[in-house]
Amino acid sequence: MAHQSVLEFSTTGRGTRDITDAVAGAVRASGIACGLAHVFVQHTSCSLTITENADPDVRRDLETIVARLAPDGDPAYRHDTEGPDDMAAHARTMLTDTALTVPVGGGRLLLGTWQGIYLWEHRTAPHRRTVVVTVLG
Repeated sequence: MAHQSVLEFSTTGRGTRDITDAVAGAVRASGIACGLAHVFVQHTSCSLTITENADPDVRRDLETIVARLAPDGDPAYRHDTEGPDDMAAHARTMLTDTALTVPVGGGRLLLGTWQGIYLWEHRTAPHRRTVVVTVLG
């Protein structure tokens, strides 16, 4: 059995947005009690991550780490059509991921106590992002 939902999110620019409740709602709506939830973002300059949901400093520190790995406006970048943050955003997406898989049990996401699902915007400007949740069971 499979069920698919398409979720839309607005970002405020670079940073993380907790989408756990929306994904959990898609899982509940599926009616699937046991299986897998596959979560996929349809963009190349943002990503998904599962990380700590208690201390926001964790997400700020992760942003610091990826900024060091993929800085905006690096003169070595050739792709800069959409601004100095564009190529860095693509690199940050590659370093993280565009898809996650979470087990489903009892009709709910089986995340750990301190885990949340986050949409991670890598562009500095706000964007509208589409996330596809496919629940298989």
